Amino acid sequence: MITQTLALYNWNNGVVMIAIFAFVCIALVAILLKFVMSGKPKEELQDQDDTTSDL
Repeated sequence: MITQTLALYNWNNGVVMIAIFAFVCIALVAILLKFVMSGKPKEELQDQDDTTSDL
């Protein structure tokens, strides 16, 4: 009974840190996916390769 009312550890700080870490991880993955999806199409890359090989 006493162990249920006695707070041996405050979990608030750990929960906040885990939430911040999860948010940062999700944000980094979203930035990475946006970067990968915004790449140039293969046709444009082939045109650039053809023009640079003439130099």
